[in-house]
Amino acid sequence: MQDDELRVHIREREGVAIIDLVGDVTTFAEEKITGAYNEVSRKGARNILLNFRQNDYINSAGIAILIGVVTEVNRNNQRLAVSGLSQHFQKIFRMVGLAQYIDIYQDEDEAIRGLTAAMA
Repeated sequence: MQDDELRVHIREREGVAIIDLVGDVTTFAEEKITGAYNEVSRKGARNILLNFRQNDYINSAGIAILIGVVTEVNRNNQRLAVSGLSQHFQKIFRMVGLAQYIDIYQDEDEAIRGLTAAMA
């Protein structure tokens, strides 16, 4: 895998669409991330989790991609959460204001509990 290559896997768990991001989130990831978001949206996803458990690096272009996804999530009345972010990136998400629009969870299990509780 090249440094600029991101692998994206989509799966579903307890009514939550999970997008696993494996690799670095940079400008090269835009097509894959937005494509995955569009795919789960077309299938009717209301709750979406971006799983960063296998991610080591997010640059400013990657943050911009995520802001674009947040904009679409809000426009489509969906709910977006993230899990698996390092402490460093949790801090950055808070600094740039993403935490106002995204629920941040430590791990996937916690995120699923939070998202499914909101559905009940």
